[in-house]
Amino acid sequence: QVQLVESGGELVQAGGSLRLSCADSGRTFSNSAMGWFRQVPGKDREFVASISWSGGRTDYADSVKDRFTISRDNAKSTMYLQMSGLKPEDTAVYYCAARRSVLTSSWYDEYDYWGQGTQVIVSS
Repeated sequence: QVQLVESGGELVQAGGSLRLSCADSGRTFSNSAMGWFRQVPGKDREFVASISWSGGRTDYADSVKDRFTISRDNAKSTMYLQMSGLKPEDTAVYYCAARRSVLTSSWYDEYDYWGQGTQVIVSS
């Protein structure tokens, strides 16, 4: 069973950087494509980035392209989201997710497992 735990969210000034981590305490991490989503109150969960099982393919939302980098270390069962050039509109709860497929997806309902979320606040 996949159990995902996010960490690294905090308050940061605009223009700053953060690295989020997502650790999997289960046994299926290496066979799963992974993704990051974010959500603000009153809005739908929004796709941020995804990475294939091998790490060979990554996809990004236009709003974060060239600022965020998704990566994974299958030996450590951990996925990362390196965020730079942060903007106030990046403020959200960030969730990591895994799907029972090696292929990436930007669709929220194609992910099978979710973490509890980590709060990122970007002050102006």
